[in-house]
This record gives sequence, structure tokens and C-alpha cells, in this order.
Amino acid sequence: MRDADMTILHIDQAGPLMTVQDMGRPGRIGVGLSPGGAMDRAALIEGAALLGLSEVVAGIEMAGLGGTFRTDAPMRFALTGARMDAQIDGQPLRWNASHLLHPGQDLRIGGVQAGAYGYLVPAGGVRGEGVLDSRSAHLSVGLGAPLAAGDTLVIGQDPKRDRPLQIIVPDDRLSGGLLRIMPGPQTQMFDPATRQRLTQITFGRGARSSRTGSPLDYDGHRLGPSGSRGPVSDFIRVGDVQITGDGTPFVMLAECQTVGGYPRIGTVIADDLSRVAQAASGAPLRFEWMTIAQADAAYRSVGQHLREAAAQVRPLVRDPADIPDLLSYQLIDGVTAGDP
Repeated sequence: MRDADMTILHIDQAGPLMTVQDMGRPGRIGVGLSPGGAMDRAALIEGAALLGLSEVVAGIEMAGLGGTFRTDAPMRFALTGARMDAQIDGQPLRWNASHLLHPGQDLRIGGVQAGAYGYLVPAGGVRGEGVLDSRSAHLSVGLGAPLAAGDTLVIGQDPKRDRPLQIIVPDDRLSGGLLRIMPGPQTQMFDPATRQRLTQITFGRGARSSRTGSPLDYDGHRLGPSGSRGPVSDFIRVGDVQITGDGTPFVMLAECQTVGGYPRIGTVIADDLSRVAQAASGAPLRFEWMTIAQADAAYRSVGQHLREAAAQVRPLVRDPADIPDLLSYQLIDGVTAGDP
């Protein structure tokens, strides 16, 4: 039996590969499980900041296309990540902002306008029985499944239900950009000229990208290690950049394999992985080498990232032209007809 303070979110329509995601299951590479979790972890963090939460909660990841939602109780939520068309009963919603959905209203989220993965983050978080300390669907190993029309989700209690609506302007990570890469155990398999040339090529996110990883397209002479191009038996982590047999860089993402594969020229730092995941097909991506010491200095914990995002949120000021029931509000106290 669910708690009386919990809310039921009804999914009337669902795009393909819509899943519940949180920060995943880190630290289990030894048992053959990659972390999984949100493809754009920053989007979940920004959602928590918009909602005034002290920790990141599970939300809904929408890959390319959203869906239609209803709720049985008032529900605050944030929209973050890839920009998508969103409306409540036909009224457009700001992206990277928090909103309120009432019973009887329809929340409709359409296709992406920029980026690849959008997020609907309820203030109470998606609840339910987790597996290995996470509610994330990890489709490549069969944990969970995509959400579908007719599904319902239990949403937890909103700890700040009276918080005013907020907005944030995040750094652009939807149109490609710079990927900082640090050396790894197989970097020396690539000669200095190849390592330097990696930073001189403008790549594009490949069309075959998925939650497992993203190939990077480019023109010109193929990259490759100095010696054998055969598979290497070694652990793999999220962010590793394999150079496949045909010279294609392949960036490992949330649901990557955990062992084996082609030689890895280096590892993209965690803060830049969302640029790979969110880049549209063909969006420009470039690499920049950094030392391990520089990568350590650039590292931010989830808590640090959340505090930084919380400092950037501002009240969402609504345009009166977008409020259909404007005249029902008591805008100025004490106004009379002038007869007294």
C-alpha cells in the first residue's frame, strides 16, 4: 500500500526508450556491471536544484521523444536536459525550469528541439523497489524495461511543495564542444603523432549512438595504435575512448561493457560525457588532452555539482500573456469600484 502523501503519475503516451533513471550503480565493475544511470547526469542534478532538493532523485529520461502524463495530486516537477516541446493543457512551458501539474491537467512533451535526452524530474522522485541501490533501468543487462502507455509511477512526497517555481540557465552541452581527455593504461600504444592528431580533428557524433556508447565520425586518415589492433583484455570504464579496428573512436557511455575491446587512447572526464550523449548527429566534438592531475583537480562530486547548480537558480517569472486565468488572480489588494 502506498503512503497517503505519495502521488500516482499516469503515462498515457510514451516515446521509445523512455526509462526511469537516477545516478546509477557505480562501483560494480568487478561483478561485470557498468554504472548505467542517466545519460546526462547534470540534467538530474539541475532538476534537483530547481526543485530545492538536498539530493538527486530518480526521474524520467526521454530519448528523442516525450509522452503524455497525468497526476492524481498536485505535483511539482522540473524539465531539464535536451530541450523538448512541452505544454500543460496547451500552454507552453519553459525548459530548464520547475512547474506544477494539477489533477485533471495533461502534460504533453513532444520531440527534441536540441540535444538527445530530456528529463522529467518529479520533486518527490520516482519511487518503487530498487535493484542494487538504484531505480535506474539498465537495458543492456536486462534490469528494468522502457516505460509504456498505460504504466503508472509512484512519486514520493514533495519536501518543499510550496517552493516558488524556478528557472536555471545551464552551460550549453547540447551542441557538441570540447571533450577533455586524460591518459589511461593503453595510451602509450598510440604514438605521439596519433595522440596529437586526435586533438586536431573535428568529430561528429555517430548515428549509431546509444546508451552503450557513441562512435565518432570524421573524414581523413584513420587513427590507430602503433602496434597490434587486436582486442585488449582489460577493464573498461565509462568515458574510455576505444579506437576500433577501422580507426573509429568509440566513447563508452552509461551502459558500456566492462571488459575487453579495442585499445583505448584515453578517457573523457565525467563532466564532459554529457556533451557526447547530448550532441545531435554530426554536432562538432573536439578533444583536448589533460593530465591525470588536472583531471583530479577538475573533478566535482555530485554534492558539489548540486550546490553549484542551486546557486544558479532564479525565480521563474511568468508572462501574463501566458496565464489563461489571469483575471482570477487578486493582483492588487484593496481595489474597489470607486463608489465608497
